[in-house]
Amino acid sequence: MYSPMTDPVIPNLPSSPEELQQAFNLFNQVSEQLTGAYMDLQKEVEQLTSALEVTNHELRRQLEEKENLSQRLRRLLAALPGGVVVLDAAGQVDEANPAALALLRALPAGEAWQAVCAREFRPTSVPGEWLLADDRRVAISSSRMGEQGGEILLLQDVTEAYRLQEQLQLHKRLSSMGEMVAGLAHQLRTPLAAALLYTSHLRGELATEDRERFADKALARLHSLERLIKDMLVFVRGGKGEQERIAVAALVADVQHVMEPQMAQHGLQFAVADRSMGASLLGSRQALSGALLNLLANAMQACNKGGQVTLTVEMDGSAWLVCRVQDTGRGIPQQVQERLFEPFFTTRTDGTGLGLAIVREVTQMHGGEVAVNSAEGKGSEFVLRLPLATKNNP
Repeated sequence: MYSPMTDPVIPNLPSSPEELQQAFNLFNQVSEQLTGAYMDLQKEVEQLTSALEVTNHELRRQLEEKENLSQRLRRLLAALPGGVVVLDAAGQVDEANPAALALLRALPAGEAWQAVCAREFRPTSVPGEWLLADDRRVAISSSRMGEQGGEILLLQDVTEAYRLQEQLQLHKRLSSMGEMVAGLAHQLRTPLAAALLYTSHLRGELATEDRERFADKALARLHSLERLIKDMLVFVRGGKGEQERIAVAALVADVQHVMEPQMAQHGLQFAVADRSMGASLLGSRQALSGALLNLLANAMQACNKGGQVTLTVEMDGSAWLVCRVQDTGRGIPQQVQERLFEPFFTTRTDGTGLGLAIVREVTQMHGGEVAVNSAEGKGSEFVLRLPLATKNNP
């Protein structure tokens, strides 16, 4: 019985010298091929080793350059006077330089930037600028970091620049008032003299109806003085007031309530179109209301009986509110339009020349702009563009 352990199979071996010679020659052939293949393989290994050394050297050089660049960037970020905050793709704080840490009370890595904003910032009436808890003013700009996601925020403390700008505007307003002292003195003297005259008549023997008539005239002149002084104070302050969030619909309703009786008294049609869609402004409600009332009062005085004044409030995208005051009045000559917003410039004998100057100051203080479109005989349109109140999220 066959057993692999006891009866191994022995391959056929060459039985003649010729077969041995053939086998030997075949072995030599294979050996030479193996030797050649080994040498070729050794050459390839040497080439790959050399290429790998070059590659490793290049990688080390690039790594050193990147490390040096990284160190330079860190030093640069540390030396920058402005704050830099790096956010990852999820909007969380990834890194911040010392200037950013000095501006904000706390800026832990991994915290959501929205949470930082809700804790640290209060909105202002100027787009892109925010107030910190200590009333420092910070301008924030951002830049996306491309395909990898994330964002870089630049925080700049503009408190001093803002203060200097306010002082410059104040000096300009005071300079304008100084240049017009003579005209202002005349404007004050005229209603004051009339009030004194009417009051002096009250001392004489007058009938009751005459006494009431002179008293009403004296009060009217005194009210005119009060209005002029109030306009002067608003102009000097630059339209500033307490900052609050203002519902546009409520502001329009207030203005409409004040102007409707006056328009009716002048025999004018007054139309209001509120398309603010629940929007809000940030600023002084009293100053903004005064600016709109000034524009509407001017439109009313420009129209003859039977004319029409329209107030339209609408959105311009998601960032701006547009207020249009249109009238069917006599229009404004081009040469007058160029000076409309100058302080104390007026074409009315009873005007102070401060109404439109105040409108411009109030609009600019709220980060907006004002423009006029008018043609003689075709009416006028005044357009206010104001930035909408944004969420507390720079």
